Amino acid sequence: MPKFSIIIPCFNAQETISQTIASLRAQTHKDWEAICVDDGSKDETCAMIKLEARHDPRIRLVSNLGKGPSAARNLGALHEAKGDLIAFCDADDMWLPTKLEELGTTFTDPTVDGAFGQIGFFQDCPDDAHVYSSVPSEALSIDMLLGENPVCTMSNLTLRASAFSRTKGFDEHMVHNEDLEWLIRLVGMGAHVIGLPSLQTWYRTSIGGLSTDLDAMLAGRSRALQTAAGFGVKPSKKSNAIHHRYLARRALRLGSGRTKAISHALMGIAYSPVGFLTPFRRGALTVAGAVSALILPPGLTRNLFS
Repeated sequence: MPKFSIIIPCFNAQETISQTIASLRAQTHKDWEAICVDDGSKDETCAMIKLEARHDPRIRLVSNLGKGPSAARNLGALHEAKGDLIAFCDADDMWLPTKLEELGTTFTDPTVDGAFGQIGFFQDCPDDAHVYSSVPSEALSIDMLLGENPVCTMSNLTLRASAFSRTKGFDEHMVHNEDLEWLIRLVGMGAHVIGLPSLQTWYRTSIGGLSTDLDAMLAGRSRALQTAAGFGVKPSKKSNAIHHRYLARRALRLGSGRTKAISHALMGIAYSPVGFLTPFRRGALTVAGAVSALILPPGLTRNLFS
């Protein structure tokens, strides 16, 4: 059996899937399988995966017509995976070559149930990345997740198959923040998930994707808050402040009107000025951007903060 089972949900990914698979084949650690779960693609995605599979038997294609990414991940991780470790990767993201090797070392510690690293955000190719995620020094907690999720994307998370099985998978009825809700359940059930201070994942940013709908994101967060409450956790003032800072920054990147960013900035500061402004550079720049959005054209604001 392979050590790692990599789950890749796919839908109309012909422009990016070859790059994603190439980053897996470039891994210095070779003991893995990649399960590409297609969700009813109408383009050449399936044909391209079949071609890759002919050259590399570690790659296989599974069909999951029209059921969404959460169902695709559940099918791959709960029913198709053979490895002891489950790693997720979206069909438009890429990994650095040493990611699996670093994770293999990390999981020799039996107390570790899950791990994630640093992310580089890019648009056209990794060489244009200039924004990177921060990795906390402490283990993942529910309150941390209710601020700004440091995992950022499922492409950045690997965990033991047994830990995923205990959660019974993602809520397939959720469209936004389903990963956050699931992470809260994972941590709430006692999983020890740590961050690694090394760049491991390239995340392709896309204006117009699901995560650009701020109102829908807030609705999904309401469900996540209900799940957190089930574990006896309510967001702290600091976490609420950090979350509104995150929404203000996203509103700036999207050019979401003149007032949305300042509205979230003011709500965040009202919850906790210190929480919003820590680290100071991120908080201060968010406030400055929110104020400038009141007078700058939305298109210019989006370009400045994209």
